[in-house]
Amino acid sequence: YFIERERLDLRTLLANLFRSLFLKLTRDVYNYLKKCIEAGRPFSLQSAVKQGTITNGLKYSLATGNWGDQKKAASSKAGVSQVLNRYTYSSTLSHLRRTNTPIGRDGKLAKPRQLHNTHWGLVCPAETPEGQACGLVKNLSLMCNVTVGSDVTPIQDFMTQRNMELLEEYEPNVSPNATKIFINGVWVGVHRDPTQLVSVVKKLRRDGTLSAEMSLIRDVRDREFKIFTDAGRVCRPLFIIDDDPFSPNKGNLVLAREHIDKLEADQEIDVSGMNDDERDEKRYGWKGLLQSGVVEYMDAEEEEVAMITMTPDDLRAHHRARQGIIDEEDEESKRNRDPHERVVPAPNPSVKQYTHCEIHPSMILGICASIIPFPDHNQSPR
Repeated sequence: YFIERERLDLRTLLANLFRSLFLKLTRDVYNYLKKCIEAGRPFSLQSAVKQGTITNGLKYSLATGNWGDQKKAASSKAGVSQVLNRYTYSSTLSHLRRTNTPIGRDGKLAKPRQLHNTHWGLVCPAETPEGQACGLVKNLSLMCNVTVGSDVTPIQDFMTQRNMELLEEYEPNVSPNATKIFINGVWVGVHRDPTQLVSVVKKLRRDGTLSAEMSLIRDVRDREFKIFTDAGRVCRPLFIIDDDPFSPNKGNLVLAREHIDKLEADQEIDVSGMNDDERDEKRYGWKGLLQSGVVEYMDAEEEEVAMITMTPDDLRAHHRARQGIIDEEDEESKRNRDPHERVVPAPNPSVKQYTHCEIHPSMILGICASIIPFPDHNQSPR
């Protein structure tokens, strides 16, 4: 299935469990109070609040893995809490990046189990169990990241300041071709100059003013601009290709020698005795790359409107092809070429411009699949 529609349930699990247990506690207090009033007895807070309700509820769910009320065990989610796998370091990491699709294992449904195009770079294509859970239990790819979620108010306020017409004020007859703006699936307004708006919002995301995990999708055909800030979306980092028409570096990677030098300089900085925040402050690191607009996170839905090249070499070949330079091989190099060398496909002539570049093609694999030597070859006994 499309991974762009899926949301991973991570941070809210314990919060939701506590919320339901606290509701149960308040209901018990309410019922006790009602009985006291009906019987004319004095109300005692100690008797009203049962001390084990929240504690035992949390202990039960964490011990059995049945997430929810003990009495409704049949309807609650099973296997939410598990004993962490400690065979090897890699098996522990793999277990921590495992996801589960809550579909009955008995139904022989093929579609949810199959690998989909949108899983590229987000879900490992190889690491999944055999048997009933095949394709339902997946593992995240190496660079895949799950969004934490951020507040929608700053982006909503910004849009209003940038001439967004609110839905209440919108008159379809006056501007029928205006672009609709959706924030987390809610239609909030329309805008008449979407090209300029999208470029400004993207700039703000790339310089760190807006959250890096915010997803911005402009659908030109349907005249829609969708913004997602919710939690549980899977996204992955990609190198940005400079698209500024006034930049001398247009069409090339934003990543330059200066960024590499800063990363290498991080190795010499002494960070012993510092906490994580102080380390981040001292070092350039990943945060620096994000805020310099060198890399950005993209989810499956935003990838639909991006043009991604596989390697920087492919990007260079694309530029040469656009300039009409054809790499002709002479006879001698043809003869000396290794027959086992990988065949590189010719650049696609229909592509005008790329927007992003993969960090490395091997990042589509998960933790355990990355350990396999030569994963792109058949195993010799087979």
